[in-house]
Amino acid sequence: MIALRIIARLLDYPEQALFDHQQELVEALEPACELDLHHSAQLIMFIRRFCARPLLDVQAEYCELFDRGRATSLLLFEHVHGESRDRGQAMVDLMAQYREAGLEIDSRELPDFLPLYLEYLASCNKEEAQGGLQDIAPILALLGARLQQRQSPYAVLFDLLLALSGTAVTSTSLGDQVADEARDDTPQALDAVWEEEQIKFLSEQGCASAQQATHQRRFAGAVAPQYLDVGSMTTATKGR
Repeated sequence: MIALRIIARLLDYPEQALFDHQQELVEALEPACELDLHHSAQLIMFIRRFCARPLLDVQAEYCELFDRGRATSLLLFEHVHGESRDRGQAMVDLMAQYREAGLEIDSRELPDFLPLYLEYLASCNKEEAQGGLQDIAPILALLGARLQQRQSPYAVLFDLLLALSGTAVTSTSLGDQVADEARDDTPQALDAVWEEEQIKFLSEQGCASAQQATHQRRFAGAVAPQYLDVGSMTTATKGR
């Protein structure tokens, strides 16, 4: 599925090569039939607008969106397992899935990095690729809704992935849920997470002060839980 491969490139960290070959991306979509005309036009428009901006601005925006806080992380298991031990086993299982398909990944990326997972699906047949997208549809919808709230043009890519999955799940259906979330990328929220980690470390050694404990309580609600219960949405997302 060429559309999956192109979206994977667009969701990876922006490099000059992507800008240099934008016309090739557009031309590659012409014979592709997995997207209808409306969605194909949306993807082409995204590519044109994306590549019309200065590269440094696009790179800065990418880091601001996807590398700051966890709410819009492109690491899939971050939204399901967080930092639990289950995440490690899920990584191992996904790596085995890649190897079974004859793929070896670069050690620079974790196996649950969304662009990498999309590259894997792009190498599968249409039914397998759709099934793989259905497996992560709740995560795609959640990320899309959060990006819509932040008025990011990247949101359209998640709508396109949901369209390719063939599920009824949409980003707009999670709008109310996302509107009630506390942002985890503000300076206050990031400081709260850092302070919480430092206080926990110090308290284990019996050195936490009353002032530190007060700071921890003050920001206890600054960061909303960002993890997704995929189990409750399995029936709605799997069409296989």
